[in-house]
Amino acid sequence: MSENTKTILYVEDNQDNRLLIRRILMAEGFNVVEAEHAKQALEVVEKLQPALILVDINMPDIDGYALTAMLRTKPHLNTVPIIALTANVMRGDRERTLAAGCDGYIQKPIDIDQFYELINRYLREVDHGG
Repeated sequence: MSENTKTILYVEDNQDNRLLIRRILMAEGFNVVEAEHAKQALEVVEKLQPALILVDINMPDIDGYALTAMLRTKPHLNTVPIIALTANVMRGDRERTLAAGCDGYIQKPIDIDQFYELINRYLREVDHGG
């Protein structure tokens, strides 16, 4: 499978954010599957093996930290990068995100060019064994 036909799961409760990220990723040739909340994301990963998961940290009910911890218990997701996509920019937020099991952290609002480069870097790391 070529790099740009990979599927990315994006977990985000804000519809406008989902639309923006979907447009950016689809314009680059990625397949995007969306989940509006953590429970939906957990259902999706039972049927889908995404190449990468983007997780919003600030979601109602189950936040991105807890969702990441749940995703990390699934053996088939062991090598799938989970990237936090969040507006949390206070001191310690990045460290907390990584401690929760995320492989990376992308700050909102996103820089579109940098965002695409980061997504590809995370995918290449998986393809080449990290």
